[in-house]
Amino acid sequence: MSRLESMMRRLAAQKDGLEWAAAEIRDMSGDVLELGLGNGRTYDHLRQILPDRRIWIIDRGMNCHPSCVPPVSDFLQGEASEMLGKMVQLGVQVSFAHYDFGFGDKARDVAEAMRLSMAIAGVMISGGVIASSQPLMGFDVVRGPLSVAPERYCFYRVP
Repeated sequence: MSRLESMMRRLAAQKDGLEWAAAEIRDMSGDVLELGLGNGRTYDHLRQILPDRRIWIIDRGMNCHPSCVPPVSDFLQGEASEMLGKMVQLGVQVSFAHYDFGFGDKARDVAEAMRLSMAIAGVMISGGVIASSQPLMGFDVVRGPLSVAPERYCFYRVP
């Protein structure tokens, strides 16, 4: 598979996963959390499919497309563990989190996801869902959308 084909599969998995999660939380209360803003593509899609939800964003920097800049009040800039702690202090309750941090080194990416798993759990409501580009721990693995191969993206429910 070419890198282009792989990227296309990854983006399709993200889109399908976000839409699956939006349907899963339809009858739940709680905010949405985007872990990793990047250029803002997934944040922009979340705004479209979850227009009535507050979407929090955590990233080290604001590097997104100008059309995808989140409100200042919803953007937490800094290290994820510190920003997740700040969300706990604010009493934020999240029903859906999308984890998409990455350094581009698989071993480092997986280690970071494992390290942040407990902090993510601290803001999630019971029954909430997580879609993640990396494996997480402490959550129940669930089958996400059938269009996404299980090894392509990870889906979890919060116990």
